[in-house]
Amino acid sequence: MAARAYWQGQIRLALVSIPVEIYTATKSGAQVAFHQVHEPSGKRVKYEKVVPGLGPVDTDEIVKGFEYEKGEYVLLDQDEIDAVKLESKKTLELTQFVDASEIDVLYYERPYFVVPADDLAEEAFIVLREALRRSKKVGLGQLAMRGREYVVSLKPCGRGMVLETLRYADEVNKAQGYFHDIPDSKPDEDLLDLATTLIDKKTAAFDPKEFHDRYVDALKDLIARKAKQKTNRKIIEDKDDEGTGRTGSNVVDLMAALKKSIEKPAAKTVSKTATAATKKPAHRKPAAKKRA
Repeated sequence: MAARAYWQGQIRLALVSIPVEIYTATKSGAQVAFHQVHEPSGKRVKYEKVVPGLGPVDTDEIVKGFEYEKGEYVLLDQDEIDAVKLESKKTLELTQFVDASEIDVLYYERPYFVVPADDLAEEAFIVLREALRRSKKVGLGQLAMRGREYVVSLKPCGRGMVLETLRYADEVNKAQGYFHDIPDSKPDEDLLDLATTLIDKKTAAFDPKEFHDRYVDALKDLIARKAKQKTNRKIIEDKDDEGTGRTGSNVVDLMAALKKSIEKPAAKTVSKTATAATKKPAHRKPAAKKRA
């Protein structure tokens, strides 16, 4: 496999150990990175590490500090911090199994692909994968990777499995603090039926390729046009004002809006024959006059 394994070890279930390799399942999106530039000179802005009252300092003189009181710090050397880090254990022991629905989506953090390390591990790997699939359970355990210990879940994914790191309880905000002002009332049944009908109408199979970052696309287009322009003048866009005005006095009839959304016909595909019929005939040049 061309990619480099993020972690190598074994999954242990009771007395069974399965050698596996873990690979990163995601990658960062196509982001556009900017630098800060001094406009008059066109040069990049650099930053210096400065102590108030002393000025610039050397990197060798900088240590990490934890502020336990206002303006009071406990100083720690990097060697002291490294000594506390957990060694990467080579075993993930599955200590518990739960229904996938029991784990709130807020706890999932980052996914990794799990594959058998060699041919000898394939049989046990497949047995564990299919046992999880049949029982519809998710395996849980704790794993130390790169100096930190994670709670992880293990679930089937196609021919392989996916390991996902989970957030600890103190890393997730309680939803009650944000939702307590929302009234606990039952919606109108007719409105609920219309909303459900609209959802059914727009239901389709999930295809991630149908979605892309329109902001990044527009930003790349702007950069390309400005680079082609070879000047630092601003490019003023023509904004379409239609439908952008919003006023607080507009009262939306929810029932009418839902009905209109449901009754709205889908966009029809224009046939090639109809398209060809609407095209203007090609302009023909008049025949040249015969010479006398």
